[in-house]
Amino acid sequence: MMKRVNIVLTGFMGTGKSTVGKLLAAHLAYAFVDTDDWIVAQDGRSIPTIFREEGEAYFRQLERAAAEALAPRDGLVIATGGRLMLDEENANLLMTNGRVFCLVAEPEEIVARVSGDEERPLLNVPDPAARIQTLLEERRAGYGRFPPISTTGQSAAQVAQNILQEMQLV
Repeated sequence: MMKRVNIVLTGFMGTGKSTVGKLLAAHLAYAFVDTDDWIVAQDGRSIPTIFREEGEAYFRQLERAAAEALAPRDGLVIATGGRLMLDEENANLLMTNGRVFCLVAEPEEIVARVSGDEERPLLNVPDPAARIQTLLEERRAGYGRFPPISTTGQSAAQVAQNILQEMQLV
């Protein structure tokens, strides 16, 4: 049987990785894996709890474990946590059998999508919009390594269709 190349979605929080990923997986009859959900299932604690009790460095180790576990598999749509693919080793692991796309959105749209979400520890600050802008600037070069797919003003179905066209699967 032919190996089915994975689709890896990266990008900032709130750009639609999980929503678009589920649509792609359904369309292609692939399994969908969200690395944050994988980490929660493996560790048994929520991400905010992991950050609070163990710190960010420990969470990044869990992201590496997710990349190592998922990279050898095929037929997956993988939605990564916002920083997972900024780590070069994680990126190299997941690119061995995966086409990577970076979902992007305008900062204002990201703010609207994630405002009030208690599950986003990096945004538990007085001015989330300013924090988003700062983080986007910090991550610009890392995200820039991957083909961008805009999600601003588009439905998840439109974004999924754009990715399928990029992969020449439609």
